[in-house]
Amino acid sequence: MSISSWDDYPVHQAAEYIRHPATSDRNFYDRYYFNLHGSSDDVMTIFGLGQYPNLGVTDAFIVVGTKEKHRVVRASMPLADRSSLQVGPISIEILDPLNSLRVRCEPNEWGIEMDVTWVASHRPLEEPRQYLRREGKVVFDTMRFAQLGRWEGTLSTSDHSWTVTPDSWGGSRDRSWGVRPVGEKESDGIRQGVSVMEGLWNYFPVDFADHSIIYMLQETNEGVRELEEAVRVWHNPEKPNEWLGTPEYDHQIVPGTRMLEGSTIHFPDANITMECTPLLANYVAMGTGYGIEEDWRHGMYQGPELVVQGLENDVADISGIGQYGIVDHVGRFEYDGNVGFGLYEHGFWGRFEKYGLNDRAATFPT
Repeated sequence: MSISSWDDYPVHQAAEYIRHPATSDRNFYDRYYFNLHGSSDDVMTIFGLGQYPNLGVTDAFIVVGTKEKHRVVRASMPLADRSSLQVGPISIEILDPLNSLRVRCEPNEWGIEMDVTWVASHRPLEEPRQYLRREGKVVFDTMRFAQLGRWEGTLSTSDHSWTVTPDSWGGSRDRSWGVRPVGEKESDGIRQGVSVMEGLWNYFPVDFADHSIIYMLQETNEGVRELEEAVRVWHNPEKPNEWLGTPEYDHQIVPGTRMLEGSTIHFPDANITMECTPLLANYVAMGTGYGIEEDWRHGMYQGPELVVQGLENDVADISGIGQYGIVDHVGRFEYDGNVGFGLYEHGFWGRFEKYGLNDRAATFPT
């Protein structure tokens, strides 16, 4: 059946039921991402929920990372009504669109529980459209908006609990949709040996006292910037966003790894130099569906019924592999006397010869 409850609302943008996207591309997706931290190196929690209408799947995950442990609960099931934002124990409730959302992970056998409410610090920022074509195939065509905000509620694992209060607990979220690689791995065909996103990825959304800065960069091994953003968003909605110009980066590497120990981001047009320090790494690519494991990928069909799984690993056991994917950190950021906290996200995929990464397996030179 094609009709769903959403078809009673005047929100259609094509001659299709809401259940069916305007594109037939198998890789169409629609998803939420959130992170939560206490502005310290104590814990970082990341959670997401996605729908993949052309694959008939919806899934979600939560990963709680500390210095010692990497804990995941993940769930997948066939997609039915797109208005339902719950997959197993993980759910999202929109309390006030673009301003306040509630995220829960209900009690489960792996001991991760959460009930938190997020309130935006500022209006959403419309990020640049990401469009990538490789050997004739569109591999990325996505839209995304981003916000920083504050959290309140409770979070617990089997051995610890946290009271989440908005005075110190913050985090960013993004909403994205469009086309990107999802589901079961496709054959490369003519794209054999061609990396979809080879090079450097940076994403630093930061919350300061009265404003936020969002810096984003995707740079290929050849130095082409395929995606770039540098904006200051004031918490006062009466003040317009400020474009900070073309950003420049100077990363302090950890030799023998693909990890960073710090960064200096320059915004020359705005006369801003921001010092960035990662406090706690969360290897979000491990166990959550971002593509490292072959048995669980975002949008991958797991069977006709709800599947819920849990994982627990020592960070020391996964960091060696996890560093080759995307890595999210709690970050501390400072410029001109302003101190803020936020997401320090990086990825070095395939070659990035500028920093001594000459092949897919290479690490930074010692």
